[in-house]
Parts: sequence; C-alpha cells; structure tokens
Amino acid sequence: MIYLSNFSFPDIELEYSFLMGIKRTCYDTFYPFQVLSKHGLRMLDFEPITILYGGNGSGKTTALNIIAEKINLKRESVYNRSNFFEDYTSMCHYETQMPIPAKSRIITSDDVFDFVLNLRCLNDGISNKREELFEEYLESKYSHFQMKSLDDYEQLKKSYMAHTKTQSKYVRNNVMDNVREHSNGESAFLYFSEKIQENGLYLLDEPENSLSPLRQQELTKFLEDSARFFGCQFIISTHSPFLLAMRGTRIYDMDEEPVDVKRWTQLPGIRTYFDFFKKHEGEFLV
Repeated sequence: MIYLSNFSFPDIELEYSFLMGIKRTCYDTFYPFQVLSKHGLRMLDFEPITILYGGNGSGKTTALNIIAEKINLKRESVYNRSNFFEDYTSMCHYETQMPIPAKSRIITSDDVFDFVLNLRCLNDGISNKREELFEEYLESKYSHFQMKSLDDYEQLKKSYMAHTKTQSKYVRNNVMDNVREHSNGESAFLYFSEKIQENGLYLLDEPENSLSPLRQQELTKFLEDSARFFGCQFIISTHSPFLLAMRGTRIYDMDEEPVDVKRWTQLPGIRTYFDFFKKHEGEFLV
C-alpha cells in the first residue's frame, strides 16, 4: 500500500534565500536547514517499504522528523528541533495516493527505550509490593486479630483471606502479575507489534536498536507481511542488514552526494559485513 507517494525538500538556493533574509544573528544553528541540502537531497519517492540508509550525520533521522512534522503524524517522544523547524517544513511539499490514516505514526528508538524502561520500573514496583504482601500474609494469618469497630473492617478482610487462602493465592489476589516476562529485546519487539496496526503509514527510526539478530529477522518478516498483506507503508532509517535485505525495498543511500538509490548489496556497510565474514569464513567450517 502507498499512502505517501513522494516528499520534496527545499533546495540549497531556496534555503540560502531564506537564511539571507534573517536579520537577527543570535542563532548558533539554523537546523534543519543545510542538513539535507548538503547531500543534494531534493525529493524522496516512496514504495510500500522505503529505507533511508546512512552514517551518523547523514540526515536520515532529520528527514523522518521533517516528514512526520509536515504530515502531522502521531509521536510519543520529543525530538531535536529548533526555532526554524516550522519555517523549514513550510517549504516542504508532499503528494499522497490516498488519505493518510489517522492511526499512522512515527516510532523512534527513544519511544522503544522509554517503553522498556517503564515496564522495568513498573515490574520493580510490583516485585516490591509482592514482598510486602508476603509479610502481610504471615502477619495477618498468625496474629490474634479482633474487630472492635468498623475502622477494623479492612484488617478483618485481610485476616479472613489469610486464613482461607494459600500464600500464593493471597498475593495473586492483591497484586497483578509482572507485566514483563521477557527480555528487553522481546519487550521491544512487542512494542512494534502493538503499535503497528493494519492500514497505516509508519516511520521507523532505527528499529533494530535493542533487538538481537534473531529478533531483527522476526521484525523483518513482520514488516514485510504488514506491507504485503495488511495495507501498511513503511519509511525506515536503519543500518540493519536484515531490514535492508527486505524484498521490494527502495533504498536511499544518504551518504552519497547526491543521495542515490542503491541495492542493499551495494551499500558500504553491507560490504563491510561481507568482507568480515569472508575473512573468517574458514573458522565457520571447523
């Protein structure tokens, strides 16, 4: 499915014209001006799956944030922006093949990290509460409690439960089970599977972070199936060879000047992997 068909950015002449019109000189940065134009990026044409590949500082995350801001996608975490972000996005233009679904969103590595961290904090709190309930159970069961007024009603209920239930049932009735029974990588994968729904446009910023190679392959299959069978469109920034190898993907090499479309096997980072494993090929045969 293709919702967003293309997106255009201001060229270097338009940027220069705007910057020359700024009277104040107190700014130390004009971000996001002069980030994408220095690589000659003028327009991105999109497929059901489009990938922005490049090293640090290539502008791939900046491009995703600009697109998300211009088309008003949902997002959770704050992102790097400046006083000139709205000026820049006002110079951008895009075309759609059909209306962008309201459920569409941008998902960043910060979103995933916050989700995993929140689960960990929640589970730490649940674990501490569980320890408190173990002690409360023993105190309620073996103390000689007598109800003297309605103020003692809650304590009466605790005493009754302690005498009629086992310790494990008492604790389960008073505290929820740990939300996370998975590793951080499994929780990260769960985040993607919950946030990505049918028929939506999703911008993913380095989704491989926190994922093992095995989980990256599972995410690859999930994204391929979502695009092929469930009406999703993806624009992804990534270094992951597994994601880069997805079928039918249009890949922009953001390190090139100008930015160019390449096959995944032509990318320098992939060639680095290939050369490394080729060098150690004999060790795998032992």
